[in-house]
Amino acid sequence: MGPARLRRRRHPRPALRGARVLRPRAALARLPDHRPARRRPRAGPAAGRRVRRRIVVLRHGRTAWNAERRIQGQLDVELDATGVEQAQAVAPLIAAMEPALVWSSDLARARLTAEIVAKEAGLEPTYDERLREFRLGDYQGVTHAELEARDAAAFGRFQRGEWDGIPGAEAPADVAARFTSVLRDLVAALGPGETGVAVSHGAAARSGLVAFLGWRPEQAHDLRALGNCARVVLEERSTGEWAIATYNT
Repeated sequence: MGPARLRRRRHPRPALRGARVLRPRAALARLPDHRPARRRPRAGPAAGRRVRRRIVVLRHGRTAWNAERRIQGQLDVELDATGVEQAQAVAPLIAAMEPALVWSSDLARARLTAEIVAKEAGLEPTYDERLREFRLGDYQGVTHAELEARDAAAFGRFQRGEWDGIPGAEAPADVAARFTSVLRDLVAALGPGETGVAVSHGAAARSGLVAFLGWRPEQAHDLRALGNCARVVLEERSTGEWAIATYNT
């Protein structure tokens, strides 16, 4: 699938600590030796034909702030009951793809989604802060309605994805760079025919996917917003390039 248009208060808890986390500059060679065995593609005619790799980018399940249309950014908000159910529903679908690796943002809403998916697949997730959502500065914790009432013009820019001017926000180019970096590392960790899962966040995923695929940054606005626990499947072509196979499913 090319870049054709695809249509678009709980208090936050601090990020969990103590779990295995990949830092942005961590070399893959330094991953702990006790990683669980990677699941290999099932033997058989179909598996024998599929020698190219896949990446599944999965958005986390719903949070109470999603339901309230409250901007989360990098504030650490957990899944609500609906979000847990969404993760439980998508987990067998992801497991059926026989992933070899599950990597995830270290924010709570992505962590729990990844834990549910990885358990279904018989894997342990690895957490990487490069898969985090945009840091949205002064807009974090504010509802869409509050932002619109405060500054209608700023809200319009926010809705259009024009986030460079948000006070304290992360630059879109920086988000795209870190997301592309982690996807490339995930690809490098996969063997022939293997599938890797990256559990992340809606806005960061769109910007990162566009950069990873080599599209123009503004084409992120052509991709409709990912639903909670919706996924994007990327497939490697014989040329070594990557393409979207399915989007927002």
